[in-house]
Amino acid sequence: MDQGEGTPVEITAQHVWLMIAAAMVLLMTPGLGLFYGGMTRAKAALNMIMMSFISAGIVGVVWVLWGYSMTTGDGVLGIFGNPFANFGLQNLMGSPDLIKAGFSATFAIITVALISGAIADRAKFSAWALFVPVWITLVYCPLAYMIWGGGLMSAGGAMTAIFGQVIDFAGGAVVEISSGTAALVLALVVGQRHGFAKDPSHRPHNVPFIMLGAAILWFGWFGFNGGAATTAEQAGLVWVNTLVTPAAAMLSWLLTEKVRHGHPTSLGAASGVVAGLVAITPSCANISPVAAIGLGLVAGAACCIFVDLKYRFGLDDSLDVVGVHLGAGLIGTLALGFIALPVDGQGGGLFYGGGVQQLVAQSAAVVVTVLLSGIVTLVIGRAIHRFIGFRVSHEAETVGVDLSEHAERAYSFADLAAGHFNPLGHRTAAPSAAGAQAAVDRSRPASAASAAKEDSFA
Repeated sequence: MDQGEGTPVEITAQHVWLMIAAAMVLLMTPGLGLFYGGMTRAKAALNMIMMSFISAGIVGVVWVLWGYSMTTGDGVLGIFGNPFANFGLQNLMGSPDLIKAGFSATFAIITVALISGAIADRAKFSAWALFVPVWITLVYCPLAYMIWGGGLMSAGGAMTAIFGQVIDFAGGAVVEISSGTAALVLALVVGQRHGFAKDPSHRPHNVPFIMLGAAILWFGWFGFNGGAATTAEQAGLVWVNTLVTPAAAMLSWLLTEKVRHGHPTSLGAASGVVAGLVAITPSCANISPVAAIGLGLVAGAACCIFVDLKYRFGLDDSLDVVGVHLGAGLIGTLALGFIALPVDGQGGGLFYGGGVQQLVAQSAAVVVTVLLSGIVTLVIGRAIHRFIGFRVSHEAETVGVDLSEHAERAYSFADLAAGHFNPLGHRTAAPSAAGAQAAVDRSRPASAASAAKEDSFA
């Protein structure tokens, strides 16, 4: 439809809420950048933030051009929509459906950004920038179409006719399991960081960043889960569940930490919140608040244990994407087979007398998601790694990917020390050019030893 053609649609409260929710979800991606940036070493903080920002830039363009079109309309074998049917969103001009297109774009953005945490400290920025649009096109868009857009696992789809209707209200499979599976595969493709599980500097450098990032994610998740609510009753249930599940997960994570390691930590509190948010994502509109508490308690404790398994198996999932997003995504998605509420007295999970049908439907969706994301991510990752290389050199990793990939530092303490700040107004001699250059030279790690020394605070 041409802009201005037809009768204008008066903006409603639902339209306004969807735009606000979209803005909240978009804010989650910079929040994720802070969360990840704080969890990595100081010399890789900017790189992690940039990986989130570039995801927003690339996916925003892809979504307008062909991404949204691939998730709606008439499909190809029920797997993906026609990428040219709404190319450039031209057919949506003059329609309120543009709001839905914008809202759905924010989900795609944060889904691929989540994967970046598994390859922190060692990935080429150019390789990541190539991975993002290919993965969105070949993995995210087909999954979104199959489950939400009228495909195989949507109402009336071929798989639904066999296994039953999967429940995935806000993206347990489409977002969390797909990104967690891709993170697992990509971490294996890229390989371990040098010194993984041995170098004590591989630890979070800025816990306040982590806490701030987790708070932004929790705030944004109310739009993430609640944006698609269609009634006040549904919105209320979604809001309460999005509050209580991460709250319970945080408590159970901290308790598990205390029992296993002797101390409840700030990182544990933030990670527990995220685990709870992930777990409630598929079921936020389909379980009771009491069940949501139980789900949070299980997800928090389980994911606290999951994140430690990477050391046992030698998987360098740098920022615990697999342990939290894949782990809690599986728990939340499969839990619906047990605790899903009946609809008009029909169906529901096992605990409500609904039989095994819902568990079968959830399991089928999990299998398809894991296989599609795992296999396609492996092909994409191996291809990029072969032709341009996915990871930086040993020297660049030692110096830090902030410097080697972006020629920047998150923190310039040496430059601050060489400054002229003089609040008392005393006359002081300005440093010579040679002295200033020496200060800059001293701030640059000239060897692996000096880089390690510089990173001792990280």
